[in-house]
Order: sequence, then C-alpha cells, then structure tokens
Amino acid sequence: MPIHNRFADLHAEITEWRRHLHTIPELNFDLPKTAAYVEERLREIGVDSLETGVAQTGMVAVIKGKTDTCGRVIGLRADMDALPIHETAEVDYKSTHAGKMHACGHDGHTAMLLGAAKYLVETRNFDGTAVLLFQPAEEGGGGGKVMVDEGVMDTYGVQEVYGLHNMPGGAVGEFAIRAGGLLAATDEFAITITGKGGHGAAPHEAIDPNVASAHILLALQSIASRNVDPLGNVVVSVCMMSNDSAAFNVIPQMVKLGGTVRTLDPEVRDLVEERFQKIVTATAEAYECVVEINYDRGYPVTVNTEENTVFAADVARAVAGGSAVDDDTPPIMAGEDFSYMLEARPGAYIFLGNGEEGANVHHPDYVFNDDAIPAGCSWFAGMIETRMPAA
Repeated sequence: MPIHNRFADLHAEITEWRRHLHTIPELNFDLPKTAAYVEERLREIGVDSLETGVAQTGMVAVIKGKTDTCGRVIGLRADMDALPIHETAEVDYKSTHAGKMHACGHDGHTAMLLGAAKYLVETRNFDGTAVLLFQPAEEGGGGGKVMVDEGVMDTYGVQEVYGLHNMPGGAVGEFAIRAGGLLAATDEFAITITGKGGHGAAPHEAIDPNVASAHILLALQSIASRNVDPLGNVVVSVCMMSNDSAAFNVIPQMVKLGGTVRTLDPEVRDLVEERFQKIVTATAEAYECVVEINYDRGYPVTVNTEENTVFAADVARAVAGGSAVDDDTPPIMAGEDFSYMLEARPGAYIFLGNGEEGANVHHPDYVFNDDAIPAGCSWFAGMIETRMPAA
C-alpha cells in the first residue's frame, strides 16, 4: 500500500481545500468559517452521518465500510484551529484575518483528513466503521478533552484513535513515531511576589521583591538538576517577568513571574509540582516577601500505546518505505491535546515530514508543504483499510 494513485489525482483539489482554510484562520473554539467550510466539504463527499456543534464548532463524520463483520470502529482526528500570529510568509493564499495564522499546519491536517474521507467514501474498501473527528481548540483550549468529555468515544463506539502532525525538519513524506511518551505534559504557573516598595537609595527600608524573584528564578532550575533523575525529562522555564515600577530609582512593591513546566512522566510531573511549591514559598519567605502561586496543569503526556504504535508505523512504512519511517524518534517537549483522546482510548500519534528547510511551527514564516498531502492522506486511509481489512 504505497501512496494511493487516487490521492495523486486528488492532490490539486485537496491543496485547494487546504489553501482556502489557510486564508480564513480562526482561534480556539470560535471557528464559524472553518467549521462551515469543512461541513460543506463533508456533505459534498457524502459521509454516512455528520454531527456538527461538537465541542462548539467541532464535528464527527462517520463512514461505513462495504461490510461490518468485525464490528471494529477506528477514530481519526484532525485539529482545525489557528494561532494568534501575524503572518509574514509570502504566499498567494495569505491569511485574510489580521493577527491570525495557520502557523502549525492544522489547515493541512484538516485537508488531509478530508481527502482521506473522500477516498474512503468512494471505495469503502474496509470492514467496519471509520469515525472522523474534526476538533477545535487544540492550541491551548483543550478541545480534545471537551470532545471526550462530551462522550464522542462512547457515542460512536470508537475503539482506537489515531492522529497526525506535520513536522518541519523532516523530509517530505517521511514519518516518525515512538511508543510511550511522545509529547510532554504542559503545565503553566504564575507567581506574584509582594514586598515593600521604597527608594532605590534606601534598600534597607524596603523589602525588595526583585531580589526574591531573582533567587526564586534561579532556585527553580535546581528541580531539573538536583531533584529529577538525570535520565528523566523536565523543563522548568520562567518566561515572563514584570514589576509595578518603571523608574530607575524605585524598588517595586510587587513582581510577577510566569512560565511553563514540561514533563514526560506522571510521577516526575507530580514531583516537579511538589518541589516547585516548596521552593517558591520558602524562598519568598526567606526574603520576607508574601507570595501567591497559581499552578495550572495543562495537557497530559501524549502516550502512544505499544501495539497501536507498531501498527501505525507499519502503515507508514507501507506508504513511505521502510527507510522513511523512524519508529523510535526522540520525544519532544511540546504538548498536544490529542493526549486526552489517548487517555480515553488506545491509539497513536505520528509525525509527517514537512520539509528539511523552512520555518518551524508557531513561526510567522511557517509554510505547510502541500507536497506532503498524498502521504498524509494515504496514511489516514491506510489506517482504516489495513486495521479493518475488507472481508
């Protein structure tokens, strides 16, 4: 099962879908134009059933095979939302929504799943049911969790679920995957450190939250270097700092810090949060400051099930050839709310090469490589046809 010839025929049409979606990027759950366009395509394609309004603007499409003797139901997911980024890439199909851009390739993921849907409806060369999940709000909104919480896995009887993401830096059409933790848990924190403001020339009369915040920032780095096993994976990054003074000679009353924690193991995740709370509280107290901590757990680790990972890699090898599939790719510390679907059902998430040159995702110069479309469509379709072979 190499790249389907049908996807070579459909390449131009799927590319047109993708580029239209690129011109109308929308954020989070607020996807009226995107959802309307995807719905229109699915109704033209002729899926057997379509539920809209799932997780506000998501939808679930069902395609039945020629037969259903095995009773198997496989879910395929694509994310549809964009990012609040002003596009600088010079393309003919540039974003028409100021300050919004498909800078992560979700337009490509959606178009590829639409392409697979068209092929599967035309051929129905499988025994079972394909459930296509078009999801809003991956970029921070947790749309995957909302879909799971609304019961889509149970309602549609999904037994396994699979997803795909483009990967800049990888050769076009090549795949990468691993069993176990592939993407990190993504937690966020906000710290407010309050002291006593004063004149910069009389620090002894103040309680300086700048000094306390500096020591907190440095002490937090000891979590990775002194609390977590060196073979573990953890990132603690303070990414934002601000205070309530803009004067060169004023000690501020208050400092705010904000940042992210990334981990690949649930036990490490728990340990980091515990140490974080103790370090921040004790350090602030040591400098006589009052501290408020908001620590929010975000997306969990994206964990690929062993058996399903092997299967997903085998389908990728059938599409791209054995040498074009890395089935032990290193994990990365980015996050993905497909993790909620993988907590609900066994499955796997795979990367598809977007080209070895060009900007990375979440960059204003990022460009989705339309040459990857046939491989992505073939993998989606292959997951259905190979996992549920025709009777």
